[in-house]
Amino acid sequence: MTNARDIKQQLSDDDFNFVCDYVYQKSGIVLSDSKREMVYRRFTRIIRDRHLTSFSDYCELLKSDPEGEERYFINAVTTNLTSFFREEHHFDYLAQHELPHLIKKGSKRIRIWCSASSTGEEPYSIAMTVKESFKTLLNTWDVKILATDIDSNVLNTGKQGIYEYKGIEDMPEHLVKKYFSRGMGVNSTKVKTTSDIQNLITFKELNLMNDWPMKGPFDVIFCRNVLIYFDKKTQLELFERFHKLLAPNGLLILGHSENLGAFQQYFKSVGRTIFRKLD
Repeated sequence: MTNARDIKQQLSDDDFNFVCDYVYQKSGIVLSDSKREMVYRRFTRIIRDRHLTSFSDYCELLKSDPEGEERYFINAVTTNLTSFFREEHHFDYLAQHELPHLIKKGSKRIRIWCSASSTGEEPYSIAMTVKESFKTLLNTWDVKILATDIDSNVLNTGKQGIYEYKGIEDMPEHLVKKYFSRGMGVNSTKVKTTSDIQNLITFKELNLMNDWPMKGPFDVIFCRNVLIYFDKKTQLELFERFHKLLAPNGLLILGHSENLGAFQQYFKSVGRTIFRKLD
């Protein structure tokens, strides 16, 4: 059996460069030399799952069946770090400013897109914020949240809405009581989201680098902590596409370490990494 040290020695520059190029072509994600150790760790799991003996063997498999392996490989190498109400100030802005403004406009229709939804904590946090803001008004409004991700595995977790209880321990008690049901017996450490918020969300697999089937317009687009994996050219292309899909004065919400760069001229900053489309 090949051990970890043997595998690491087999991660040649050619194999690493091929993988980096494959990931960039398929997903737009840039893997620099600083990510080599991460690639090694995840690549090692892939080799074991595929019962291969070397990185080169798997590179040959990618070359011979690039489409057949694409979903599995992208799922294996992408990062999915998330939590409920992560970067809470974004949800505070929705609750205190944007949703009241949209309610006052009285259009009766709101569309929100969570473009890198991972395992679902972000869209469910949005859904809870919507429910708390609209209260009984929601019965007469057409409000939908689209949650997309490139990783089909994490999307399945989001669809199921089942999480470890420790993931909601710091959430306000009234939200826990309203929007989660706790398991029993062997499932006592888990919780499941209620249909109240599940019914607001549609989960769909989507590679941001491919065609987008939805037409919009969206009142709010979340694209948080994913742009950092793209190069500047790809970021600008995505900003342009987001801009086209946003409704007039719509919001684009980025992650804490992200910015619009040269595309800032088309938006107005209204909060920490919260940007309003200029018409």
